[in-house]
Amino acid sequence: MHPRRPEGFDGLGYRGGREEQGGFAAKPDLGHWVSTPPDIPGSRNLHWGEKTPQFAAGTPLGATGLNEDPYSGGAGASSEQLNRFAGFGIGLASLFTENVLAHPCIVLRRQCQVNYHARNYHLTPFTVINIMYSINKAQGPKALWKGMGSTFIVQGITLGAEGILSEFTPLPRELSYKWSLRQIGGHLLLKGMTCVIAMPFYSASLIETVQSEIIRDNPGILDCLKEGIGRAMGFGVPHSKRLLPLLALTFPTVLHGVMHYIISSIVQKIVLVLLKKENSSSLTTEGTSSVQSMLDAYFPELIASFAASLCADVTLYPLETVLHRLHIQGTRTIIDNTDLGYEVLPINTQYEGMRDCINTIKREEGVLGFYKGFGAVVVQYTLHVALLQLTKILYSTVLQNVS
Repeated sequence: MHPRRPEGFDGLGYRGGREEQGGFAAKPDLGHWVSTPPDIPGSRNLHWGEKTPQFAAGTPLGATGLNEDPYSGGAGASSEQLNRFAGFGIGLASLFTENVLAHPCIVLRRQCQVNYHARNYHLTPFTVINIMYSINKAQGPKALWKGMGSTFIVQGITLGAEGILSEFTPLPRELSYKWSLRQIGGHLLLKGMTCVIAMPFYSASLIETVQSEIIRDNPGILDCLKEGIGRAMGFGVPHSKRLLPLLALTFPTVLHGVMHYIISSIVQKIVLVLLKKENSSSLTTEGTSSVQSMLDAYFPELIASFAASLCADVTLYPLETVLHRLHIQGTRTIIDNTDLGYEVLPINTQYEGMRDCINTIKREEGVLGFYKGFGAVVVQYTLHVALLQLTKILYSTVLQNVS
């Protein structure tokens, strides 16, 4: 990528204050050719603009004189470097919370969802923390971190399948501002096809996360791939006759995946609009600090993503319970006793399909049976918001010390 500089530009001449015809001094309008450094990967979606802010808030590009170096003294450059890397660190902290720190909550949440024997539904975070302590005491820390590698594999397969499908089909991976109903339909069709491709690997990952640590062997890193391919091809580990075919799992899997995407996208857009309006009104008031302006540039996207995931998970929690029970049926999986924390239980359900599963849960476990393990969701997102707040405090402290 070559910078768009005018012909006859002499960097040394500019530094020396030399003015030449057609050179730098003859063109005071710099914004049309000055090239900006590339964004740091992972931080490009953490602010309102399409590019990382190049200057502190309230300092436009044209504020520097033609004979002044905007990076003189190295103070602006060092502050900009800190700002960019801090934004990258904020996004990294959020990803760490979503995929690593929250994994024990995901493990217990899934075990509660598939445990039709359970009398304790763990609807509050207090009982969830208690049973997590009991399982950790009886089986060790590995019991709550099992299957984490397989969840990353499923995410990788999902992203790869979506990228390949969008390259070789006319289905749009992203929607433009001037979208149409046809584009929305093609985009949602792409999401549904991606869910279908990742479905057998999702089943294998689900088994790894709910299987009791007491009876399972140490799985390999690529066991999720092997089990997923075996589930799709119909060979591998023998299953019982109660195992539902992938065709019967296609509709609930696609329904959950597409609905989760729609809800999270709508909520994220709404929250971003509200935060943008609030930030724009606060910027017009006098006395707005540069530190607060930097925080307003990076945190709205994280807050919107947090709110979108929370709303989608809460709204679709009953459907997720049904989906996990259908996926786990007939796989000869043995889970932990979520009532006691030190025993194991087999999964012997005999659902004939999605409708039969819904009716059976409602009849035998009540409406609250769809929300077993909901307290784990509360713990998960409480940890997430706590880490976001801690990151915001650290970030503002560092910026204040620098400024």
